[in-house]
Amino acid sequence: MFMVGNRRLLSVVICCLFTSSVLHAQFGLVTREEALASVFPEATVTAERIFLTDAQAARVAELSRTEVRTKLYARYVATRNGEIVGRAYIDSHQVRTKNQSLLVSVNVNGRVRRIDVTAFLEPPEYIAGASWLRQFYDKSLNDDLAIQRSIRPLAGATLTAQAVNAAVRRVMSIDQLLTAELEKTP
Repeated sequence: MFMVGNRRLLSVVICCLFTSSVLHAQFGLVTREEALASVFPEATVTAERIFLTDAQAARVAELSRTEVRTKLYARYVATRNGEIVGRAYIDSHQVRTKNQSLLVSVNVNGRVRRIDVTAFLEPPEYIAGASWLRQFYDKSLNDDLAIQRSIRPLAGATLTAQAVNAAVRRVMSIDQLLTAELEKTP
């Protein structure tokens, strides 16, 4: 009787430790606030909600060559001394069966400044590492911004690589479209 109780207790302890390590790994990711403060130091960051029109969503899909599943995006505009120094967007998407959220920061010219993973619900071994994400930095939206072109594959995490590449292309397309529309406004 005592052995059966100990086994159950041991099972509960192991389950709690496993759950704790998974929660720690998930919540060990950078927060939006931490990422924004790091990528835009000493800047004032203003949060906005972007609602794409049907026409804008179609144009983003065309420019990015990706599916646009939502028309709602969180955008952060960073200013310093009244000048825009960059923008950042949250792109949440499904990798395989679970979600990932990226904070993709761009400079004033629309080039990737940094990518931060703010949520990753797939198994941790499939997350894109910082060194792999760095290959997107200072890239612009063009035909070479693709896996097997200017972006090398991610061994063992092909779906993650494809999802990240699609998210970056989508964000860059949204930024390009919104910036062009803003410049047209008198």
